[in-house]
Amino acid sequence: MTLEDQSKSLLKGDKEEASEEYRKVTLWRSPCRTIYYFTWQLYLESVTLFDMIMEHKVTMATILSVFLCFVLVLNIDGPQQQYLLQVHAKCMWCMWWVGLGILSSVGLGTGLHTFLLYLGPHIANVTIAAWECSSVNFPEPPYPDKIVCPETGPKVAMSVWIIVQKVQLESFMWGAGTAIGELPPYFMARAARLSGADLEDEDLKELQGVKDKSEMSWWLRVKLFMYWLVQRGGFMGILLCASIPNPLFDLAGLTCGYMLVSFTTFFAATLLGKAVFKMHLQVLMVILVFTKEHLLQLEGAVASIPLIGPLLHKPFVHYMDTQRAKLHSGSSPAAHDSTLFGVLFKALIIVMISYFIVSIINSLAQQRFRAEEKKQAEKL
Repeated sequence: MTLEDQSKSLLKGDKEEASEEYRKVTLWRSPCRTIYYFTWQLYLESVTLFDMIMEHKVTMATILSVFLCFVLVLNIDGPQQQYLLQVHAKCMWCMWWVGLGILSSVGLGTGLHTFLLYLGPHIANVTIAAWECSSVNFPEPPYPDKIVCPETGPKVAMSVWIIVQKVQLESFMWGAGTAIGELPPYFMARAARLSGADLEDEDLKELQGVKDKSEMSWWLRVKLFMYWLVQRGGFMGILLCASIPNPLFDLAGLTCGYMLVSFTTFFAATLLGKAVFKMHLQVLMVILVFTKEHLLQLEGAVASIPLIGPLLHKPFVHYMDTQRAKLHSGSSPAAHDSTLFGVLFKALIIVMISYFIVSIINSLAQQRFRAEEKKQAEKL
């Protein structure tokens, strides 16, 4: 169906067919058309970004000047170089985790599960090393790129709180990144409300049109409860929604933007919930799973899995022994990569990143298709 036919169907009242047509704009159903609309939308987004930069010339010039001065001073030999290198390394470390947090929640496609792929494994490695080394004073460098037990220094009675403190910075930065990633739906809904335009979001329209609650599905009831909580609860409602694992938080951002909740209220509650409360909950769960006693129980649980348990038990034990040996020898991660679990984990990362990229392409292509569909309908 062409865009013109699509628009005519809208005028004839065939809205159901029209509303579902954009779902066919995917790489696996219509690759050429999807790539065409994706390229078009990407070009428009680039133009918008360039215009926004040109509107803030002074701010961008100031940021660029500060950055160039830092790079210049960093490359000049002198006593300042050692401290600036440390600052540079720490800033890059923080920016890495903030970026991963943004990718996790930015809402392009399905989001990249960076906690599962990066932060969770990092916390698990630190936890295993802390119990094995009886210390968290890993030599820097190579930490955090590689974890090695310290050759000297006191051994301490390890506890969960000591490990939490060790990974607190990267966990907070990742949580702050997830809070930043929730801003696009908020600003989109706010701009639509202020301009008087229609908000192109099916979930919010569905909730606003609910009249009969008796025949609602349980999933719609959950959405409606969160919609009501954010509307009535204000700061505390947003904080509660942000403090728990919540796949529907985009709806909270849309609701706050559409209801013109102040940016300070929305972002402060989101940052506090995601970077403090939710982050500590996730970190504690990973640390508790990978404590010394629980790892031994996990090895037994793997062996007890029906059918595949005996096949997985030996590679799993070999993987854990390799990890422990690497902590004391300081060897390269090549040993980890050669194990079955290492290869499977790398394959999982490749699959999830590939799916994330495909979902971004589909999402931008569908966005452009719907915009063109609307234009054609208005013309006719």
